[in-house]
This record gives sequence, structure tokens and C-alpha cells, in this order.
Amino acid sequence: MSRRHLFYARPLLATAATVAVLAGTAAAAPAQALPDGAAASSTALDDTYYQDALGKTGTELKGALHTIISDQTKLSYSQVWNALKETDEDPANTSNVILLYTGRSQSKNDNGGNTNQWNREHVWAKSHGDFGTATGPGTDIHHLRPTNVKVNSTRGNKDFDNGGSELGDAPGNYTDSDSFEPRDAVKGDVARMILYMAVRYEGDDSFADLEPNERVGNGSAPNIGKLSVLKQWSQEDPPDTFEKRRNDVIFDQYQHNRNPFIDHPEWVEAIW
Repeated sequence: MSRRHLFYARPLLATAATVAVLAGTAAAAPAQALPDGAAASSTALDDTYYQDALGKTGTELKGALHTIISDQTKLSYSQVWNALKETDEDPANTSNVILLYTGRSQSKNDNGGNTNQWNREHVWAKSHGDFGTATGPGTDIHHLRPTNVKVNSTRGNKDFDNGGSELGDAPGNYTDSDSFEPRDAVKGDVARMILYMAVRYEGDDSFADLEPNERVGNGSAPNIGKLSVLKQWSQEDPPDTFEKRRNDVIFDQYQHNRNPFIDHPEWVEAIW
């Protein structure tokens, strides 16, 4: 039986840089607010950023997107702290961030290693491919999110799948010995982060070729499952305004690349 929750309502904002890039002009005009779903934004991205991927499917599409999103600015692991304070900012309280698994709004400055603080969660577990916190996949903020320290530890390096026992300190999340199921409101977010990593890191930049598969318990192999479940989550939980804004902030202010599955969720099925 599906466990569905109300999504967190989040406004979609566009920075001046996004507006300028999409319009193909210098950043001279003030930022404009984009409506939820912003069809004009998608069209402009297709005419510019994604133009070499259009009309492709399967391995051709994956290869084209890899080339596009590999053009990025890389952060150090220490820079990730400040980046997450912007990418995951609570729109209702700009002094706080929203934690991925609990949905809790917590002070940006309450970060660290203590039980009730938040820290940097590698959604693609860093042991899956053994990249640690190295600049590259270990610091790519498209899959790094603020999470409660205790919940982060509970998730550990488990693969993603449905089922398990509900976490008492993070209702809506479930876990067993080899898998983790996030709350419904971020299932799609998790899936799209995993699939972004599989396209971005293809083994051609001294890091492992990361790929989703149909297993759990992948250990240190450069794989995370289950792909069929991730595809289902992406379909059932489409990108919301918080996720879209996050993609814009990463593109405008930090890495200058995008998660294509937020802009084009249909590309999940087109590739896998």
C-alpha cells in the first residue's frame, strides 16, 4: 500500500543569472519570478543548454547529457557547507534549511556532528564507488543534502528500496538491514539525484563509473539500487518548486550545471 504525504509547498524563484542565461543575454535585468512548472524556462533551456540532447534516447541521450553536465565548477568539501545553506534554504524562514529525510526546518548554523545537528548526506553513498569526499562526486551538491546527523547515520550506505520499519525519529522513512525508503515527499528527489550521478560520472574522469542496478546490498561496488523502484519514485513524485529552485541555485551560483531529470523527468524512462 502506498504511503503518500502532502508535499511541502515551496516557491520557485529565478535569479538574474538564470534569467540571463535562458534569455541568452548579459545579466542586466533584475530576477523575475517564474511560475510553477515554468514552460517558458524549459523551452529556453532546450534552445540553449540541452540543445545537443534533444531527439535522442537511450545511450545516445545519456552520452549527450553526460557531456553537457560534465561542464561544471567543482567545490571543495568545506565549501559544501555554505552551498547547502543556500540550495536548501527554507523559503518560509531564510535563516533555516530544510532537512531531506525529516522535512524539519533547522537553523543554518546548527550544523556539525552532534546528534541533533545537521550534516552533509551523500545521497549516492560515497562508499559505493569509493570516492569519499574527493572533489568531484564527493562534493557534487546535486546529491549532497542537509540531513539530521542521526538519520544520516541510520541510512548509512544502504541502497534504496521500499519496505522496512519506520524510523521513530523520522516518521515516513523506513529501513531494514540493506535498504532505506525516504519519506514520500522526497522519493522523486532521491531518485533524480541518483540518476544524475549515474549520468555525470561515467568513469572517464579518474572516478568510478556509477550505475544504478536492481540489487540492494551493493556494498563498495559503484552501484546503487533498486533502479525499478527509483524509476517508480521519480514518476510518482515529480519535481516540485523546492527541487526546481534548488537546481537553479546550483546552476546560477555554484556548479553551473543542472540535473537534467528535474528539467525533463521523462528522460528517466527515455534512458532506462
